[in-house]
Amino acid sequence: MQQNPVMQADRNSPLVPVLSLSLFAVASGFLMSLIPLALDARGMSVNLASWLASVFYAGLLGGALISARIVGKFGHRSALVAFLLIVVSTVGLMIFSASPAAWLFARFFAGIAVAGVFVVIESWLLMADTEKARAKRLGLYMASLYGGSALGQLGIGMFGTEGAMPLIVVASLFSAAILPPLVFKRGRPKAVGHASIKVSEMKTLPAAAYIGCIVSGLVLGSIYGLLPLELESSYSHDQVGALMAIVILGGMVVQPLVSWLNSRMEKALLMALFCFLGLLSIAMIEIATVSAGVMAGLFLLGASAFALYPVAITLACRNVDESKIVAAAELMLLSYSVGSVIGPIVAGEAMSMKGGLMLYFVVCFAATLLYMLGSTKRNRSTGTDGVDKAVSIDI
Repeated sequence: MQQNPVMQADRNSPLVPVLSLSLFAVASGFLMSLIPLALDARGMSVNLASWLASVFYAGLLGGALISARIVGKFGHRSALVAFLLIVVSTVGLMIFSASPAAWLFARFFAGIAVAGVFVVIESWLLMADTEKARAKRLGLYMASLYGGSALGQLGIGMFGTEGAMPLIVVASLFSAAILPPLVFKRGRPKAVGHASIKVSEMKTLPAAAYIGCIVSGLVLGSIYGLLPLELESSYSHDQVGALMAIVILGGMVVQPLVSWLNSRMEKALLMALFCFLGLLSIAMIEIATVSAGVMAGLFLLGASAFALYPVAITLACRNVDESKIVAAAELMLLSYSVGSVIGPIVAGEAMSMKGGLMLYFVVCFAATLLYMLGSTKRNRSTGTDGVDKAVSIDI
């Protein structure tokens, strides 16, 4: 089996990936909400929004298949710089062209590069000695990601959605994210052996982890790609930015709780709990008669949607050897990407009827709730403590 160098946790520091991620998240949060709202001003159909979201996640899917090999060949630090440079170049293309084909092209390659960013940062942080340390680092990762994304939503109100300035701001923030790995050269992991993923080895990871990541993609892809359009029918652009910030703020605030519960509660049951919270949030949004009720519902929607992925990925890494963390992170990102590609297309079709997006969220949460409850019951009956049995994988 061919071996490639990759990293292991040997005095590695979370400083560089967290700093870079925070700036990256601010830019991404701004860009995700900016894209669907900016189409009309640039002479493009708003119907393009769902395809822009899906093609981005198709790129994410493709990037998830090759990212680990790139990280293995060049190392975490160099790979992170390269992936971020590609993201900056795609935003530059969008600045200079208002063609649907150019934007679809740019978003596809941005998806590939973003997949690399996630694999680098997730594997860098997950290379810890214990499950508790991994959960703590992942909580820091998710808080940085969602905190930055929530802050990025405020860019809609500050810089608007028209003209080149918003995209220039986004490109500048992505460029700033390159500085931490360039400036801080210590604290990175050391190289150990790593081998490529085989399709036949995917079945050795817990099924509930795959389902959690896929559903996370189904929901989050639609939240980022289509929820701004849903809110735009009732609110101004400034208000949409603030409401999207509330959604992502909910995802950030819940991360310490997710981190604490992750090492203390059956993970399938924990995902079922957050799916129930998601159903409750949709009910609040639909029956709310005042703005405070809508905001509370959106906050809980963010909390439930953004909680699924960290629980699922820690479940996947539970019994995986440290040298295989990059491969496990890649597999989970691959699963997330599958959901993210399908989600905006299906949700876009659902939006043709009144309340269709919220109905789509209800179906996603309800089906996952039932699956996770069934998984918990099966695991308890087989004595696996609520976690699907995972065997060591030879990646």
